[in-house]
Amino acid sequence: MSEPIRLSNPIQFLAFGFGSGLAPKAPGTFGTVAAVPLYWLISHLGLGLYSAVVVVTFIVGIWICDKASKQLGVHDHPGIVWDEFVGYWVTMWALPADWVWMLAGFVAFRVFDIAKPWPIGWLDKRVDGGLGIMIDDIVAGVMACGVLHLVLWLL
Repeated sequence: MSEPIRLSNPIQFLAFGFGSGLAPKAPGTFGTVAAVPLYWLISHLGLGLYSAVVVVTFIVGIWICDKASKQLGVHDHPGIVWDEFVGYWVTMWALPADWVWMLAGFVAFRVFDIAKPWPIGWLDKRVDGGLGIMIDDIVAGVMACGVLHLVLWLL
């Protein structure tokens, strides 16, 4: 039996993307939308510090997502969108921080996250806990980032 979501709980507040994961339809998409303005803020840190923020939010995210899923009694609750935040930030690694690339990153990340081509779907089904919640979105972000860097190189 699942427990009620409590945004007053700091773990759930973060796991649910500051409330963006409570959207009744497509919470992952809404979570990614909420990640965009935060990306814009951290994109100005420089690549080294940006990379450190992404690594730290990934590591902390494993704990946050694991704790929230245990509190709720549901593994990978659809409203847990911290993984979408970090996955989008991985997508945008070393890309221009302008609206065209932010939109392209949004679309590319959502396509990989929803379609779950190998190895994303494989990881999604086989890795449990907080790492399992996070890892498929990180790999989706890496794949989307690779595609966007190829496009940038071709331009």
